[in-house]
Amino acid sequence: MRRQVLLFLVALCVSSVLGQVSYSIPEEMAKGSLVGNIAHDLGLDVQRLQLRKARIHTGDSSEYIQLNKEKGLLLLKEKIDREALCGQTTPCALHFQIALENPIEIFPVTVEITDINDNAPLFDKEERMFEISESAVIGSKFMLEKALDPDIGLNGLQSYTLKPSDNFILKLHSQSDGSKRVEMILQKPLDREKEEIVSLLLTAVDGGEPQRSGTMQIHITVLDANDNAPVFTQPVYKASLKENSIKGTLITQVSASDSDKGSNGEVSYVIGNSRSASKLFEVTEDGQLLLNGPIDYEKAKKYEIDIEAVDQGGLSDYSKIIIDVGDINDNSPVINVISTSHSIGEDSRSDTVVAVMSVNDPDSEENGNVRCVINKNIPFVITSTSSNFYSIITDNELDRERASDYNITVTCSDEGVPSLSSSVTLTLQISDVNDNPPVFERSSYEAYIIENNTPGLSIFTVTATDSDWNQNARVSYILEDSSVNGVPVSSYVSVSADSGVIHAVRSFDYEQIKDFQFRVKAQDGGSPPLSSNVTVKIMIQDQNDNVPQVLYPVQTGGSLVAEMVPRSADVGYLVTKVVAVDVDSGQNAWLSYKLQKATDRALFEVGLQNGEVRTIRQVTDKDAVKQRLTVIVEDNGQPSRSATVIVNVAVADSFPEVLSEFTDFTHDKEYNENLTFYLVLALAVVSFLFITCVVVIISVKIYRWRQSRILYHSNLPVIPYYPPRYSDTLGTGTLPHVYNYEVCRTTDSRKSDCKFGRAGSQNVLIMDPSSTGTMQRIQSEKSILDEPDSPLEVSMIIFLFITLSFHCISIVSELSLRY
Repeated sequence: MRRQVLLFLVALCVSSVLGQVSYSIPEEMAKGSLVGNIAHDLGLDVQRLQLRKARIHTGDSSEYIQLNKEKGLLLLKEKIDREALCGQTTPCALHFQIALENPIEIFPVTVEITDINDNAPLFDKEERMFEISESAVIGSKFMLEKALDPDIGLNGLQSYTLKPSDNFILKLHSQSDGSKRVEMILQKPLDREKEEIVSLLLTAVDGGEPQRSGTMQIHITVLDANDNAPVFTQPVYKASLKENSIKGTLITQVSASDSDKGSNGEVSYVIGNSRSASKLFEVTEDGQLLLNGPIDYEKAKKYEIDIEAVDQGGLSDYSKIIIDVGDINDNSPVINVISTSHSIGEDSRSDTVVAVMSVNDPDSEENGNVRCVINKNIPFVITSTSSNFYSIITDNELDRERASDYNITVTCSDEGVPSLSSSVTLTLQISDVNDNPPVFERSSYEAYIIENNTPGLSIFTVTATDSDWNQNARVSYILEDSSVNGVPVSSYVSVSADSGVIHAVRSFDYEQIKDFQFRVKAQDGGSPPLSSNVTVKIMIQDQNDNVPQVLYPVQTGGSLVAEMVPRSADVGYLVTKVVAVDVDSGQNAWLSYKLQKATDRALFEVGLQNGEVRTIRQVTDKDAVKQRLTVIVEDNGQPSRSATVIVNVAVADSFPEVLSEFTDFTHDKEYNENLTFYLVLALAVVSFLFITCVVVIISVKIYRWRQSRILYHSNLPVIPYYPPRYSDTLGTGTLPHVYNYEVCRTTDSRKSDCKFGRAGSQNVLIMDPSSTGTMQRIQSEKSILDEPDSPLEVSMIIFLFITLSFHCISIVSELSLRY
């Protein structure tokens, strides 16, 4: 335990030479044990170690060491068995690299694994049988199997002991590989009669603390009469063998002779105590060494085989066979990427390291020389930084807009024949830098909008693209501050920041503004942002929203203007010219002139395009002096708009005649104004009369209906007329009761004076006896009341209504024609 503590303390000693860090630790340390403080030894604090993404790169070897980034310590990832890791190779060390980024740095680290005495010497066989003739001379040698101890140094095999030691002693012979050949030498002759079987115990002891040992039982059968041992012709045999040799290949021929006769002179060959050698090689009875298994130059470049020649009497001799393995180019280079950048900014300077890798070829130096290249036409080169290490660096400017990523293929070839190669492809993304401003599709824009538009209407869309990526390519549109006719342009239009759609803020009037222009800025989302500008010109398109305006003749309200045409005027005489304008533009302002109404259409015409009023025939004396023309002026819009103008023409030869007619014109105008009043008044009177008639007719009908209900819808009979005090047929003589009466006196067919009397529950109609024919008139009126409405009355009412309707229609038509 004390020795292990000392070894552990030695492990903490660190040496740093030219950037290389070395540690030494004993084998079999527990998992998680401290190897060393790599942060301290590299001169880095723990935070920087974490920020630079420190990690361990071990290549193709197993990873036994792990890095604790939080404390900057190297710890054992698993328990290490030095013998399993290195065998007899010394020193035994782990080689790896500490890789750092930003910037990329590689620090080689070596951890030496020291041996502890954890293995005891071990014989391949637990016992060995010898047959020794009793005639064997003193000094006869008997080769014993060597014990194997995987430990090295003091912990390895140190000595052998043989007990009992009456007849034999041990002699050790050092060999070139550091091992010791063990010989058992006869120092006292054997006596078969005393002891036929001799048992010995061979003990192998190492030098470790505590000391370990292994034993093998030796059984000797004493024979009689073999006093000569075999002797090899050479103490050492040398041979060479290519690593691709097939099984059964003859390696070399060994030979040993025995001067004895008979069976004591028959020699057999066996391979020594190397377990691995016995699997790869075999020896025949006649001494031919053959290949028995595959060999690999990369695993062992040389083999040393102990071969023993044994006669039938048990005497033996030994020799060594040294086999050199020849290399062939059977391994491609192995590429291990130690560190690589997955992305790099397009503004990175030249000579920026993007990847570091190690390349190894386990073949011999001749076949293992490696040369690495990368694919062409990319802005990168590969350089060799040190033995077996290569770096990929930039050698030109990068532009993400030209290439957003690169597939870098590294091909490494050895110099063997034929040459073998390996490839690895690294994908490198080029991260974007805001180095491109937005670009508009056009250098300037023109857009059109029809006047009288709805506010908020979409006019046009400006589009800009940015060849950058992501946020750097996100374009926003901004309306630059400016003014149009002293008014901020923002009160005319607005721009959608996301889509670039230009909207009208107000309704435009072509007659006030025909066009205006402004600037739109496209700005990306980079930091700092980049931008570009474009000019947008908005053209207002005319709409037919204005009627033509008549400039001549001037329409006045108080005075009357008339054109004079002499009676001697010829055909085509220019009477006047109607002048009109339309503030619209284009075809909306193209005017045409037509004669709508005229006192005499056969006398005048109006030029369709120029508005000239001319005569179309010779003026005669029969033509009226007063001529009234109504000219309509229409534009060419869709739909068209129009205006009318009254042209008064006086057909006269002298000015006084015109003056007199002018007075008539005035009266005529006053007459027209009075006519309007009379027509309206007539319409009101006729309407009133019509309503009155209807009301009277309805009233009469209602009155008649009520009278008929009173007189004829009761159950009383009609009482005839009787003179006063007239006796009835029953002999009463006079009326037995006094009656109240009402007398109806009828003076004519329309007036009557009637009295109605009431006696008890009976009503009696008494008429004046002087009014002859009254009874007949009552009967006649009863018949009239009982008659239904006559067809004549219905026809009169219908006729009156139709007459009034046509009269109203005529009045309204006249008014519309005049005004």
